[in-house]
Amino acid sequence: MSDRVVVLAGGTGGAKLARGLADMVDPEGLTVIANTGDDVEIYGAYVSPDPDLVTFWLADRIDKRGWGLDGDTFHAMDGLRELGEEIWFNLGDRDLAIGLWRARALRDGMRLTQVQAELARRLGARGRVLPMSDAPVRTRVLAAGRWWSLQEFLIRARGEDGWPEVQEVQFRGAAAAAATPEVRAAITGAGAIVIGPSNPVISIGPLLAIPELHAALQATGAPVVAISPLVAGEVVKGPTARLLACRGVDCSVEGIASVYAGLVDGLVADQRVAGLPVLETDVLMDGAGGRRRLAAETLEFARALAAGRSR
Repeated sequence: MSDRVVVLAGGTGGAKLARGLADMVDPEGLTVIANTGDDVEIYGAYVSPDPDLVTFWLADRIDKRGWGLDGDTFHAMDGLRELGEEIWFNLGDRDLAIGLWRARALRDGMRLTQVQAELARRLGARGRVLPMSDAPVRTRVLAAGRWWSLQEFLIRARGEDGWPEVQEVQFRGAAAAAATPEVRAAITGAGAIVIGPSNPVISIGPLLAIPELHAALQATGAPVVAISPLVAGEVVKGPTARLLACRGVDCSVEGIASVYAGLVDGLVADQRVAGLPVLETDVLMDGAGGRRRLAAETLEFARALAAGRSR
């Protein structure tokens, strides 16, 4: 099995797993393909939350909040509030600087992939972070009688009782979006492909909605392993249950397995399911040790699946 590992990621779970893998493999052989469905243009900046989150984790620059840059300040947001602006999307000052820099680079003709690579280089990330496409793909959620951008849904639609019932999720632009040459090459050359413990609808769903990327995953000779985002059958955080329900999928390990049916060779979860090879283990990544443990166990599982194929 090749030493090259590809991770499909979005949100904190995928980013934490990627950081664990960076301790287990040569960072030169680690590639994270990150969801861009919740990218947002705001405050004159182009913000790419999931690729940036992964980059900050791989650079050991993540804040203790679990998002944003370590020790960032929020003076720009405070200033906008003082001027009477409604601030629903809270962005740190250095995070805002990255978004402004990215917006200018894109206006100057750079590809999103090139901009993310340069950001990873400047921050010292251990591994390569690839946007899933250079073309715009935007996740939209129908709930409470209106369509929301994903960031609006996650932040503004949440009430005291959580998020409203979701009727539909769309990945606008995905059908026409192309996988980049870098994404296709990473998948083709991978020894193992890991779908991170991310929300399967809004974090992984946008990647799989790009026909070229989905086809590349189906054609790969590498074992594809998914990690369940559920811990003891429960959602760690976020509206996973609401989003699975809108797809008619039960919020359970069996439901997660059904989402990836026909695409993955095995599942990492804390309970077994029928009809699919499962590595039954603790999927909660508690600290650096927990991240490394899950990363090491997942890689060993992928190697066993690859060995089984070759017999």
